[in-house]
Amino acid sequence: MSLSAVEPNVQEGIEYWNTQPASLDGVLGGYGSGSLPRIDSLGSRLFLLNLFPQLSTIPSAFRPLDAPSDPPRTRALDVGAGIGRVTADVLLHLVSDVTILEPVEPFVQEALSRARRSAADPSSKDAWRGLADGSKSVTLLQGTLQDFHPLQPHHARFLDRVGYQPPRPDDEVGQGFDVIWCQWCLGHLSNVDLVAFLKRSHESLKKHPKALIVVKENICSDKPDGSAQEVFDEQDSSLTRSDAAWKAIFEQAGLRLVKEKVQEGLPDELFVVKMWVIISISKFMS
Repeated sequence: MSLSAVEPNVQEGIEYWNTQPASLDGVLGGYGSGSLPRIDSLGSRLFLLNLFPQLSTIPSAFRPLDAPSDPPRTRALDVGAGIGRVTADVLLHLVSDVTILEPVEPFVQEALSRARRSAADPSSKDAWRGLADGSKSVTLLQGTLQDFHPLQPHHARFLDRVGYQPPRPDDEVGQGFDVIWCQWCLGHLSNVDLVAFLKRSHESLKKHPKALIVVKENICSDKPDGSAQEVFDEQDSSLTRSDAAWKAIFEQAGLRLVKEKVQEGLPDELFVVKMWVIISISKFMS
């Protein structure tokens, strides 16, 4: 695999994002007021439901006919979560409890404000689903992916848990996640750090066959001969990887690709955005 000669610098990436507004426009590079947020979120929800139809909360073509009337609570981890856009527009529509991890102070504080405002006033604009009635929860952590283990989050700073409060909080310790969602953030990890994070992530999935990791990222083109390529962005100290580069990373992490899809409907001038679902090879073989 052809690697970039320059690797991302964590602190430089955080410093760049600290200069951007804590808003949809800020986290989406100026595309927050157009169709992109809605198209992206709808594409993500449909992609996840196709893989994990048990998450459907209403009678639909996705929901299995034998779905239990009182299903167990489901948990998702949203890493590099920014102001909580994916949590609010994708994950809280499908799962019971979401944990947010975000390193950038203004972004995670905005996510915290939005969650608390949603819990206090469900009629507020863009209120997050399920927080006011206590049926769902969001736990907010501040920290970097390089230092984070989903089952051992003590390296991250705990900010709050908003919404549903479990009767025995200790029961959730080490429980793992049904879904780990990684979107528009993994370019800030070097290949070594990325492989290590993905290994920790698949260790942190619940032990059932539907548990999965979703990666949704920009991709550049592979080289003309089909080999992997990486493009370094000096502005925010990040890597854009090609499809072949991503697949090589998944293989190094001991993960198997089970589904991939290009996100359709985004502006032509942007990088192609692709979604991959990965699970451990041992889970697939079993």
